[in-house]
Amino acid sequence: MARSIEDAATGALAGSAVGDALGGAAEGNTPEVIQERYDGTIEGIVPPFHADWRTARPIAPYHKGDGHVTDDTLMTSLLVDVYAEVRRHLTAHDVAEHLVPRMIGEVRWIPELEAEALPLQRVFLAEKWLVARLHYGHVDPREAGVGNVVNCGATMYVAPIGLVNAGDPAGAYAEAVDVAGAHQSSYGREAAGVFAAAVAAATVPGATVADVVDASLALAKDGTRAAIEAVVDAASRLDGWRDGGLAVLRDAVRPFDTVGDTYRQPAMDARLPSRTKAIEELPIAFGMLVACGGDYREAVLGAVNYGRDSDSIAVMAGSVAGALGGEETVPAEWIDAVGEASRLDLRAPGAVMAEVAREVLVADEARLAARRTVAERLGIAV
Repeated sequence: MARSIEDAATGALAGSAVGDALGGAAEGNTPEVIQERYDGTIEGIVPPFHADWRTARPIAPYHKGDGHVTDDTLMTSLLVDVYAEVRRHLTAHDVAEHLVPRMIGEVRWIPELEAEALPLQRVFLAEKWLVARLHYGHVDPREAGVGNVVNCGATMYVAPIGLVNAGDPAGAYAEAVDVAGAHQSSYGREAAGVFAAAVAAATVPGATVADVVDASLALAKDGTRAAIEAVVDAASRLDGWRDGGLAVLRDAVRPFDTVGDTYRQPAMDARLPSRTKAIEELPIAFGMLVACGGDYREAVLGAVNYGRDSDSIAVMAGSVAGALGGEETVPAEWIDAVGEASRLDLRAPGAVMAEVAREVLVADEARLAARRTVAERLGIAV
């Protein structure tokens, strides 16, 4: 089955941004509350959950809904920009040297603020950590994530790492774990590696959801692996999410989730490092993909209507489904509407990452050739 890296990358990144925009309105709520607010399930772009969004939650005075992307897409865009500049594999040091300066030095349109501002002025506290630790604290980037709240903050924006390692889940995992060390620790860092691996596996021509799950589980460790296995097992017995599936998936992930059932009131021991726990978002994204057979629209809508951290779940499900099916699998009307509302070209980043992926592969091949030459001189059979 022939396909291009441009198609896979555009599907992944446009699919991510659309999922982000659709999921933003539902974030933090339960499926029941979402359906009460919107007179049924969300089936596309909807208005903000709170009409008085500027004052409803003073800690987060953001215009979510109406097709606006959130901090997930802002951070993903910054990472694409870093790749476009350095045009090679990234490390944790690149977060300090290239990503953080963009967060604090590049004014851009922030849809949820309806204004031009620094990305720093929109991101969540767990992402502001990057600036505090790396720019002001001068912490070694490889360990700067230690002490941060353990959440999905690093996972939500590493799809570009999967794309630059297209077809190489193990390489994507290793690079993402390195990069995420600047931001997260424990299962928050592990999830970033597994998600990047999933995107890399999804770019393979002819790949299926089962192939993505298998490649991800081959690399996943500890509670992250256990949570994905549990949710995927539950999802495999579902026919979509619309007939009780949301509760089934929540029940499956509950033993691994530290936040608890009241999403906005986590317990005092929530989001702490653990070998046995996992972030909720990635396993649920896998569950949506399995339950919906990889269908982009249904997997993303399932993630949106699940609530809780719905934008990030939809980002992860949308990235993998978009990489599997390419741009055509992401509804064009959603791409266009979100792009217009957020003042972004959602198709452009895919082309950028495709160019970078090609250049990185050429460099990888040159490095491998040099290693083979040394191996031959050492008498190592190749």
